[in-house]
Amino acid sequence: MNDNFDELSGEELDLIAKFEQMLETNGSAFFDLSDFETIIDHYANNFNYAQALKACDVAIEQYPFSTEILVDKAQVLAMLGAFDEALSIVEDVTQINPDSADIPLTKGIIFNQKGDFGAAIDYFKQAAELIEDRDDIYFNIGLSYQSWGKFKAALKYYKKCLKLNMENELALQELLYCIEITGEGENTVPFFQEFVDADPYSPMAWFNLGLVYGRIADYEKAVGAYEYATLIKPDFPAAYVNLANSFVYLGEFTKAIEAFMLAIEHSEPNADIYCNVGECYEKLSQWNLSHKYYQKAIDLAPDMDEAWFGIGVILDLQGKWMEAVHYYRKAISFYSENPDYWMALAAAEYQMGNIISSVEAYEQASVLAPQNKDIWLNWSIILYEQGNYEGAADLLMNAVELQPDEAELYYRLCAYCLAAGKYKQAYNYLENALILDFDKHKLLFDFFPELESQRALARLIDQYRK
Repeated sequence: MNDNFDELSGEELDLIAKFEQMLETNGSAFFDLSDFETIIDHYANNFNYAQALKACDVAIEQYPFSTEILVDKAQVLAMLGAFDEALSIVEDVTQINPDSADIPLTKGIIFNQKGDFGAAIDYFKQAAELIEDRDDIYFNIGLSYQSWGKFKAALKYYKKCLKLNMENELALQELLYCIEITGEGENTVPFFQEFVDADPYSPMAWFNLGLVYGRIADYEKAVGAYEYATLIKPDFPAAYVNLANSFVYLGEFTKAIEAFMLAIEHSEPNADIYCNVGECYEKLSQWNLSHKYYQKAIDLAPDMDEAWFGIGVILDLQGKWMEAVHYYRKAISFYSENPDYWMALAAAEYQMGNIISSVEAYEQASVLAPQNKDIWLNWSIILYEQGNYEGAADLLMNAVELQPDEAELYYRLCAYCLAAGKYKQAYNYLENALILDFDKHKLLFDFFPELESQRALARLIDQYRK
């Protein structure tokens, strides 16, 4: 029924079940006003606004003069795009209780949904003057500025929100996104350092500081912050996971594994963590352990494409291409839109001599990621090795149309045209390549060492040598 069903308490589960039973049987049941608030919040928080609206209507039948339920209905209607009806209900609430802080707050939500962000912000600011617990109001103002494309202003209000409630995960999430967009990461570090300075024994303060360091790619400082968080609070799974990810970025895979395992020790078994451990062992070339943890991930989440792909990769690296193909195809069956999966499958099929299957896989990869030059280069070499020089060149001509500034494509086109005896075209492509990126001419000789002895090529390259 919803993604967060197992997060509900037993009482809430019973409440939702009772309400849905009433709807299914067309019966009647009595609920306290607070029960209806819980039911409406449950559906709204899970984006099931149609069901939330039903709950509002049933609640209004039982409590026709409840301004709380009327406000809830107005907010749900706003989420469904019924703005005029929502505003009409707000006017009704104004007649009943003109001083209610819910009036400007709800108007803010309605105008935010309408896309009138300036009006929404004005109403939210009015609400902030009437409400003591302002962190959610500041979050909504930040969200409006962000939707308006004013990311620095959004940052300001997310900070205001976090000053009041450091554990507001949504505000933190959006703040980190705004940091990425604005490049304000370095300037935001002191803000989070203030929390640490104010309370050095707050694991959340250290955790949030680690998040910001991670966002600006200062992984060593991120490691230090996460380590403090886990020292203060040893049962902090999220901190261990982020610590592990920081070690991964630093290339310290053994330490990353240790941190991931501590995360598992302090939480329920987790397929994502097992998959990450498998990838760390893969980086350490410990194939058996890598396979073991990828399999643990699959056991918990049979449709986890990353784990199937991971096993394919380690089998591929060991030259077990037939088995690798099986796992690559399994990964694709769960997520066919990933071009990397198709590329890996194409390469493994080629190793087995399945040329047609390899070409089909490269073709699929090229549809998904036409801007990836490696797809075109790897696909073209198959045609080249079969002696189909013109076919290889034609393929790369298509790629050049998509990526006219990619020097490597021109260097390879030069080689294919030389092989096809089209010397004038070859020199034209070489000239384009040298203009785009002179240093990459070494790739031409790395791939086709026999060309190094061609004097005409050497003379042309010397003309562009600085």
